[in-house]
Amino acid sequence: MDMEERDRSAGEYFVQRRVLDEVRLDEVAQKGTWATKPTMGERMKESLRCSVPRLKHTALSWIPVLSWLPRYSVRENAIGDLISGCSVGIMHLPQGMAYALLASLRPVFGLYTSLYPVLVYFIFGTSRHISIGTFAVISIMIGSVTERLGPDTDFMVNGTNGTGSVDLDARDGFRVQIACSLTVLTGIFQILLGVVRFGFVVTYLSEPLVRGYTTASACHVCVSQLKYLFGVTPARFTGPLALIYTLVDICRLLPQTRVPELVVSLVALSVLIVVKEINACYRQKLPLPIPIEIIVIIAATVITHFCGLTSKYSVDVVGEIPSGLKAPRAPDATLFSQVIGDAFAVAIVGYAINISLGKTFALKHGYKVDSNQELVALGLSNTVGGFFQCYSVTSSLSRSLVQESTGGKTQVAGLISSIIVLVTVLKIGSLFSDLPKAVLSTIVFVNLKGMFKQFTDVPLLWKTNKVDLLVWVVTFISTILLNLDLGLAVSIGFSMLTVIFRTQLPRYSILGHISGTDLYLDTETYKEAKEIPGIKIFRSSSTIFYTNAEMYLEALQEKSGIEIGKLLTAKKKQDAKLKREQKKAKNEANKQLYFTLSTETCTNERVNWAYQHDAAVKDLYEAKAPHHSEEAEGRPHGSATHSVILDVSTTSFVDTVAVKTLKNIFRDFGEIDLDVYLAGCQACVVEQLETAGFFSESLPKSRLFVSVHDAVLHIFKTLGRMDFVVDVSCSTQM
Repeated sequence: MDMEERDRSAGEYFVQRRVLDEVRLDEVAQKGTWATKPTMGERMKESLRCSVPRLKHTALSWIPVLSWLPRYSVRENAIGDLISGCSVGIMHLPQGMAYALLASLRPVFGLYTSLYPVLVYFIFGTSRHISIGTFAVISIMIGSVTERLGPDTDFMVNGTNGTGSVDLDARDGFRVQIACSLTVLTGIFQILLGVVRFGFVVTYLSEPLVRGYTTASACHVCVSQLKYLFGVTPARFTGPLALIYTLVDICRLLPQTRVPELVVSLVALSVLIVVKEINACYRQKLPLPIPIEIIVIIAATVITHFCGLTSKYSVDVVGEIPSGLKAPRAPDATLFSQVIGDAFAVAIVGYAINISLGKTFALKHGYKVDSNQELVALGLSNTVGGFFQCYSVTSSLSRSLVQESTGGKTQVAGLISSIIVLVTVLKIGSLFSDLPKAVLSTIVFVNLKGMFKQFTDVPLLWKTNKVDLLVWVVTFISTILLNLDLGLAVSIGFSMLTVIFRTQLPRYSILGHISGTDLYLDTETYKEAKEIPGIKIFRSSSTIFYTNAEMYLEALQEKSGIEIGKLLTAKKKQDAKLKREQKKAKNEANKQLYFTLSTETCTNERVNWAYQHDAAVKDLYEAKAPHHSEEAEGRPHGSATHSVILDVSTTSFVDTVAVKTLKNIFRDFGEIDLDVYLAGCQACVVEQLETAGFFSESLPKSRLFVSVHDAVLHIFKTLGRMDFVVDVSCSTQM
């Protein structure tokens, strides 16, 4: 009784319909083209048509601020945006100066980068919560280019072979030109990709790839800042294994550590870690996170200035920070050819980080982020910023989390943060000239905590998906060993290879019937799935196309046990043997006929000898020729299989190779008297088969069925067996 109640509570459904092949389906469902697609000319004409509503729609889509700012609610959003903007603006100051060191630029350029691009994104961006500005990964990518094209050795004065000093002003000026040219070219790439609606390109950067790459980048950032913490000057290395060589060189220089800078670093690092942990533990109780970074910067600057750490202990400081804004300047276009590859890499990585954060916050707060518009907004931020001596930007996880957690509701928070940076650049920036670089390095170190936490992906991926784990590990190792540019290229290539291997190595299975249902499942996975005698049902887990078409045919033969080559050979041998026996029987009949005619007595009656000859040969041939049963003919080795059903429900498209393979299957199996049927064809696949000329008189559309069950019922109806139909009744429990 309990079982019956459970069955009843599980629900039942009843279906009664005719067996549907593709021809009947077109009649029942009334297949037709109900929505006519516009022609290319009509679409071109429509795109060139100008009207006021169209112009308004275009303006609002390209300049989103025009759509949301007029509807801005001061009562609901102003307080949250003000608090959030102030909090993020205070974070921009230390992070901007610290990350500028990663880019091998002076700290003031980090402040510029925290100002102009934020204003541009306020106008063109669609995310309400991300904070655009400096970011560690992008900064280190910029730094690798500026140091490669503007090494210290090119600016040596008062000596040769590295024995003189470095002209810092000339070196830093040239590095700014490199960074600006790289940034403008990065922005141009992003704008072009956004205009042609190429935002989906970032989907080829899987999450494991991005997380593995950013984790490896964090290691590069960490090693690059060790020289400031220990006060040493390691040699500069480029190319593969540069990170390893740099780390070894720093270890070699550890005996030369400058103790004052190490003490400053350890004190600042301890304070930052403790207070940030307090912020994390009490984030629910604190109205605002403690701005410890700006506090540490102010305290370190004051102590260094009044205690004379620079003069007494030679503590390295950031130096002069000019007040005011500089006029825009065009980038050096002659550098474009030298940085084009790096610019494309920065464009893709920056956009990948930006859109992943933007979509995360959009999903959480229930609004939509336009991926193509984000690409354009980020490109404009970089392009405009490059003219104002900024370097490439993207969104920062730490600042974005603060902007969202402190009540930020719109992009107005970013506008307020840029105002705080502007005031600092105009009036306060010069006061930080005595700030130790070691303190900025500790700020970078502490903000890498989130990236280093991504190492926990490894055990998680080991449990969930080992292919994704392999992508993560290969990305991490290649980026560590081959540097950021080559590492990204290798990781993308490897990720593409995993996709190719997955499509080339699908799972092939023979399906069996679940008694009392219309379900057909893998016999190796489901115990109750039983093969139907005489019918082989074959399925591939992926689309059939040129890369796996040959393997599909091989797997079909292996799984079904039907070796087409051997059976065709046996069929030819059998046909040849039959012809020889027929020829032999005919010869014997001719001999017997002549013997009979020679012994007969001639009479005066006129006889039609030609007719007599043909009739006699026919009778004798039929008497002596070997007889073969219709069932055995063409089926060597007594195979019991009479039908093959190909379940192609997982196939989303077919190319010419797939069509040719399917044609060959129908032809070869037909030659050994096996009927082949297709089941589960999607409408788009049927259209592609029609276009490719797949169907013919010998291969009609009636060989296609809407489901495996329809094909099975058709086969048994053709054979005159209805016992299976009775067993699978129209009522199926669910």
